[in-house]
Amino acid sequence: MVTNTSGKKKTAVARATVRDGEGRVRINSQPVELVEPEQARLKMLEPFRIAGDDIRDGVDIDIDVTGGGFSGQADATRTAIARGLVQHLGDAELRDAYMSFDRTLLVNDVRQSEPKKWGGPGARARYQKSYR
Repeated sequence: MVTNTSGKKKTAVARATVRDGEGRVRINSQPVELVEPEQARLKMLEPFRIAGDDIRDGVDIDIDVTGGGFSGQADATRTAIARGLVQHLGDAELRDAYMSFDRTLLVNDVRQSEPKKWGGPGARARYQKSYR
């Protein structure tokens, strides 16, 4: 059985394909062990730490992630992996474990950067006013 899921964070989008296998996790056709920086890799593998390594050994996951920076991509990837595992295994206990640990494992973070407006250098900051 093959399961397709996705995860989003800011402008990063991760699409995951979960199938029965022997524990391979690839991100953009590259083993997850090669992902740098290490902090991002640890964040991506969080769903397996909660679920247990025995679950990882039974599935292969291929992830295509685009947009954003490494941190946003790591968050989008972890959401895609967690959703894929829950959907592939159909495990309500796993879903509850993810929700009690961190809701963003299963629910996308909808916050976006506010667009820049005229009259200032950023979204809210204004240029200084000079009186003399």
